[in-house]
Parts: sequence; C-alpha cells; structure tokens
Amino acid sequence: MLSTLADGEIVRGLAGIPSDGPVVYVGNHMLLGLDAFPLVTQLSEHKGIHLQGIAHPVMFMKWKQGKLMEVPFSDDFRLMGAVPVSGKNFFRLLSTKSHILLYPGGVREACHRKGEAYKLFWPEQSEFVRMAARFGAKIVPFGTVGEGDFCDILCDYEDQIKIPFLEKYIDELTDELGKLRITVDGEVGNQDVHFPGILPKSPGRFYFHFGKPIETEAQPKSFKS
Repeated sequence: MLSTLADGEIVRGLAGIPSDGPVVYVGNHMLLGLDAFPLVTQLSEHKGIHLQGIAHPVMFMKWKQGKLMEVPFSDDFRLMGAVPVSGKNFFRLLSTKSHILLYPGGVREACHRKGEAYKLFWPEQSEFVRMAARFGAKIVPFGTVGEGDFCDILCDYEDQIKIPFLEKYIDELTDELGKLRITVDGEVGNQDVHFPGILPKSPGRFYFHFGKPIETEAQPKSFKS
C-alpha cells in the first residue's frame, strides 16, 4: 500500500491517510469487489480506522424464494459496518464523522467484462461530492491493481447473454433486485446483475495507491453547490 503525504511525497504504508473523519475514500473496483476485504482489514490493523463501505443492496440480502442466491460473506459485510447504498446512509455516515468507502463504478465495474480490467465506469457528475463538501469531509482518491494476479475471466456477461436460459436468469434477477441508476444512460447505467465465471490463480496480491487527500472544507462555496 502506498499513500501520499501533504507535500505530495508518495510513501510506502498509510502515513498519508487522515486519522480524523469524516473521510470519503473513492476508488475503482476490482472484479467482484474482492479488493474491499484487504482494504478494510489493512486500515483497521495499521491505522485503527473502521472503514465502512457503501454497497449494492444485493450484498445484504438473504436467500428467499425467487432467483437470488444468498451472497457469500453477507454477514461479514454487516460486521464490517457496510451499509446499503442510499443518500440517507451516506448522510448518516458523514454526520458521525465516519471513514467511508465508496466505489462510483458500482455493479458495472465490479462485474466487468473480459478486457475491461481497470476500466472506469463512473458517472459524469460526481454524485457524492456536494454532500461530502457540506460536512467538510476529506476525499481520498485511490487506485487498485492486481486483478490479473488473482483470476482470469472465463465467462463474462457477453458470453452469458448468448445462452438463452442464462440470459433469462440475468433479466429476472436484475428485475427482482432493481437497478440503482435507472436515470443514467450508457454503460454506467447498465447494472445488470450477473456473476462472471472465473478461474482463480494463486498466489495473488493487490496494490493500493492513495492520492493526496482533498480538503473540501477549504474549497470555495461554488464547490459545495
């Protein structure tokens, strides 16, 4: 893990990470969101920071009648303090000076296709900045690489929708869960829920680089509107 000090120097470790909240960590998702686990545990172990993720509601759902399978580690997400994505939950975390993990790319980025590793699928307008600035939160941009060390995608979304019963399953599952960005056009709004077929590789390692924290409290009023 690399972080950036106030003077711009990049150092190994987490010395550049602010200790006092509220802080919003904004970065790219690796396949299936596997990068979130080491990120949360490392910040807890080395900085004593309880990082709370904002995640798709599917991560908190238990098995029920219908198409949804119970998501592995759903209880672990709750124990780590993760909450379903919503403006209300984001407001609550900011108001309690929390450290918040946010992935603007959402499902589209976590379930990307072959050849799309490290490609961003972010909205043109930053949906979180105005509320973060309202609380004077620091924003820490970060990037993650290493997916290729962990797995290869064998069967992606494009492959699955060519198989009639899988295409039907994806449509029914997505309808059951609902889309979070129905007003967003293009690939950013393409939030069809599916599970890529992967071939795991071992050993693997993720690399995190945290940029210089952005002080929203020091920004002009126009930044907050």
